Amino acid sequence: MGPCAVLLCSAFGVLLGQVTFGAGQISIEDCCKDGQRRGNDNEDCASLPLISESIPCRIVQEHCCVTVLEDNMCTTGITVAKDQGVCDSLFTNTCETKTTKMCCDCCLLGKATQAKDLPCDHNLSVGYQCGLVSRACCVDGAPDNQTTPTLKTELPNEDENTDNGDNSILGDQCKGKCAHDCVGNDTCTCFKGYKLKPDGKSCEDINECLLGVSNCRGGERCINTESSFRCQREVSCGTGYELTDDNNCKDIDECETGIHNCGPEFECQNTQGSFRCLPKAKCGPGYIQDALGNCIDINECVSQMGPCQRGQICINTVGSYICQRNSVNCGRGYHVNEEGTRCVDIDECNGPEKVCAGHGCINMIGSFRCECEAGYTFNSIARVCEDVNECRHYPGRLCAHKCENILGSYKCSCTNGFKLAADGRNCDDLNECESNPCSQECANVYGSYQCYCRRGYQLSDVDGITCEDIDECALPTGGHICSYRCHNTPGSFHCSCPVSGYTLAPNGRSCQDIDECVTGTHTCTVNQSCFNVQGGFRCLSFECPNNYRRVGETRCERLLCNESVECLTMPLRITYYHLTFPTNIPVFTNIFRMGPTHTVAGDDIRIVIAAGNEGGFFQTEQVPNGGVMSVAKLISEPQDFELSLELRLRRYSTLSTYLAKVLVFVTQEEPRAPYNPLLE
Repeated sequence: MGPCAVLLCSAFGVLLGQVTFGAGQISIEDCCKDGQRRGNDNEDCASLPLISESIPCRIVQEHCCVTVLEDNMCTTGITVAKDQGVCDSLFTNTCETKTTKMCCDCCLLGKATQAKDLPCDHNLSVGYQCGLVSRACCVDGAPDNQTTPTLKTELPNEDENTDNGDNSILGDQCKGKCAHDCVGNDTCTCFKGYKLKPDGKSCEDINECLLGVSNCRGGERCINTESSFRCQREVSCGTGYELTDDNNCKDIDECETGIHNCGPEFECQNTQGSFRCLPKAKCGPGYIQDALGNCIDINECVSQMGPCQRGQICINTVGSYICQRNSVNCGRGYHVNEEGTRCVDIDECNGPEKVCAGHGCINMIGSFRCECEAGYTFNSIARVCEDVNECRHYPGRLCAHKCENILGSYKCSCTNGFKLAADGRNCDDLNECESNPCSQECANVYGSYQCYCRRGYQLSDVDGITCEDIDECALPTGGHICSYRCHNTPGSFHCSCPVSGYTLAPNGRSCQDIDECVTGTHTCTVNQSCFNVQGGFRCLSFECPNNYRRVGETRCERLLCNESVECLTMPLRITYYHLTFPTNIPVFTNIFRMGPTHTVAGDDIRIVIAAGNEGGFFQTEQVPNGGVMSVAKLISEPQDFELSLELRLRRYSTLSTYLAKVLVFVTQEEPRAPYNPLLE
């Protein structure tokens, strides 16, 4: 419901005349009636469709709607007070229930006033509307001899006037201030259906619905009108009926009003709440008329009570039927006797036709049946013995593997890898290895067999039976099986090393260097020393230069210089070193370190390569207490270097020089021969 309603007692007293708005000539009474009608339909008064653009019309339309809604809510509260005697069920904090509960409480106040024999016209400040409801409920429960306040304000009917009937004189006594009539002594009164306002001169309509004094029946709703009220049925009459002025439902004669939908070939017949379309054309005997008016033949022969006598058959005709005498007509399995009076059984088993085709035959009254042999069943419709498909009727119960139906029986068979057992139903595993299907080894498994090969062979991907040699040397990892050369053999392989300088290691795969200097297989002379290198050896010998003498096997020391300046610039000591490493060692690898045996604070040490580094393969670097020589660029080919590494030591302002003769033998890294299966 819309917003909270507010009673409008006299706000529109100045607008109740026949005021019109605009060109549409809509009166303000029309605006109010439209609002009242929409209030009776419980529409939202705050959003009504406007019937005029006029602002006064919109205001009147909305507040007349609100007044009707509040009257209905107040009537509900009065009804609850009269029927239940309490208002607790209306205790809800909404706009609607506040108005309803107020009227309910005020009515209870009036009933309590009457019960205590107090005057109904009390002067409590409970509000104008509450006072009206309280007085109405008090008067409604008062004895017949109590005078109601409303009777004092009513104008007597014409037949109840005083003898003189001079009302104009009374009106003059009130000096024209009364809205309706004057009863003398400056007192105003109102016409029937109105009540006097507190100002004592104006009159307003009595809302009989709000006061609960209407005489509406159950199922009807009270609607207040000017100076009176009317009762309106709450529930509609339904389809096919209309509501009359006396609030009753009356059947609508669709045929008379012409609102039926019967076609030109039909005539309309009214019924209670509806109508019926009847065809104008009538059908003769033996026909029935359908909904479209067509005449359809009646088949009298299919009725429950046959039209023909016993011994006769009924034949339907168009619009009628005929009865014929019944002739002897024998069914299947019978034939007419010689007299033609009755039907006798036919013995099919003794007839010329072999009905059971090799099976036993038993004659029956009107029929026969076959005694079928095992594996067959009798078809009562086709009357023949049909083969029983045992494999379909008993799946998985007759044979262990495969079941094949045959006429009158079945037979079992096995899948590959099995053989039929002695009972003809089960299957035993077949040992295929007894027939040597594999080229090397065979393992029997349930229902099959598996071939496998000895070490060094692999099963063929083509037939899964033949074993093929595994070429271990050709495998992706074959290059790492042997350090030098791999030789494939049937079922295996072996490794070999270069002819000279190497021998096969105990693991049978690696090649290890032969130290000819240790084994004594070198060719060095007595005056030479043997130096072993990877895959060979070197015969070394050296002699000290002039003014040097040999100290040990690898060192020469300078003799006394006798104050010779040239002698003093020569190295104090010459030492011979021998190094060997394979090709392709990483760049910046340190291969030689040189420095004094002990250092003193303030020493200045410099190391340079004086000779032998023409290719720039080596470099020196200063480090604490000396220096190191490292590989400057990659050496990819075997070659020998004779390097002169000079150390210059300045100590206490004296410069001393030391020379290291470094023989570097770069050998081929571990030899490896590529595998070629054609050479094997």
